[in-house]
Amino acid sequence: MSAKKPNILFFGIDSLRRDHMSGYGYSRLTTPYIDKLASQGVLFEQHFSPSIPTTPAYASMLTGMDVFGTDVVALRHEGPLGGHVDTLAEVLEANGYNTTCIGFTGNPSARGFQNYLNYESWLPDEESGRAPKAENLNDVAIPELERLAAEDKPFFLFLRHMDPHSPYLPPQPFERMFYGKDEKDPSNTSMEPVYDFKPFGDYLKSWIGEDVTDHEYVTAQYDGSIAYMDIAIQTLFTKLTDMGIEEDTLIVITSDHGETLYEHDCYFDHHGLYDCTLVVPLIIKFPGRVPAGKRVSSVSVISDIMPTVLDLLQIETNTPYDGRSLNAFIKGEADSSLEKTELYITECTWMRKHGWRTPEWKLICSLEPDFHHKPEIELYNLIRDPQENENVADQEPEVVAFLQQRMNEYIAKREEQVNRTNPIYTNTNWHGQNKIFTSSQEAYDSLYIGSINNARKLQQKEKEQEAAKETVESND
Repeated sequence: MSAKKPNILFFGIDSLRRDHMSGYGYSRLTTPYIDKLASQGVLFEQHFSPSIPTTPAYASMLTGMDVFGTDVVALRHEGPLGGHVDTLAEVLEANGYNTTCIGFTGNPSARGFQNYLNYESWLPDEESGRAPKAENLNDVAIPELERLAAEDKPFFLFLRHMDPHSPYLPPQPFERMFYGKDEKDPSNTSMEPVYDFKPFGDYLKSWIGEDVTDHEYVTAQYDGSIAYMDIAIQTLFTKLTDMGIEEDTLIVITSDHGETLYEHDCYFDHHGLYDCTLVVPLIIKFPGRVPAGKRVSSVSVISDIMPTVLDLLQIETNTPYDGRSLNAFIKGEADSSLEKTELYITECTWMRKHGWRTPEWKLICSLEPDFHHKPEIELYNLIRDPQENENVADQEPEVVAFLQQRMNEYIAKREEQVNRTNPIYTNTNWHGQNKIFTSSQEAYDSLYIGSINNARKLQQKEKEQEAAKETVESND
């Protein structure tokens, strides 16, 4: 290690589910370079993002707090991140770090960076119709990496890759890397229910192409996007090595949430509290501080990341984080008191739900009717039915009651600890419709994306609000 404090290169990848990464056992070789990095550090096998989607997940990732601690539970979070929490960027700046965030401008969960940079992470280029998102990011990140490394201060560089986030449009040859059939076979009708789902149908057609008939082709685009991103990330790893700072840099690779592909009727998006949206990777490499080739089987969650990073950097804040440092697990010194087996889970994307997950059971409770016409209570046995295809709530009422009691007791405890109401109860305008849905049909008729541009605007809402506020103030 040099005399300068260690740097942090943090990959906060959007929509990357760990079970589609080859290092986590996926059959397709999607992440060979990330796998290599994992072999040089620690891979957490059971890492979860309990609060869907982007905004609450990143808030938890970058504060070490859960939704009770951040008050952020919805994608369309109203207002800034509360002043009652300090972000990782704020803590590191106070400890002498230069901080830069790439690809997350305007979101309240990204508060506190000194420098914000953007890149094109949604729209395909006109010539190819494909979206070189990771290369666009590298074009911005590599010069910034060089600038930060040349400074006397250590740096925290946060990168939000968007390749696994729809639209999945990896450049050639990644488009056909995992697919060799005819995606427009007229005898294949598997995309009909996708395009018939009114809220998403037009959006999905706008980038998949309504002549595509095979859902496996779209999943192959997701996997191809991951493989393309993996190679582009290798460019950043190489740059670290060539600049001679690899040994002085803590690398974190994780994601805000997973992705639902052709599962649970939640096509090619990240809503629903099924495990495909909750399972995310966590890989940490830190030469000299973290052992190489370690795999941790204990459950970890997204709020554990900030306390772990600070612990590894030997930075103390005296903040009682909701998450806990995973350093004891890395060292093999964790006792039973640190184990986490039950999770409170929430979603406020296109549906408002919460639930309780144990190693054996998953309970999902709707707080409003959802646009998929799913039942108010869902219960899945994760041992017998790991894909969560058989709702056994009617057959197991005692299990439902027990899990509801566990969940409600936990909610009451956390509300008392933070002296605030559970934000899943108070975020009633989570969809921007200024109403509470009274039926699934009302939700179905009200929620609509339409196009890539509209989807991008949903995630830029806060940025646009800030710009509007600045305009008003300048006119006063």
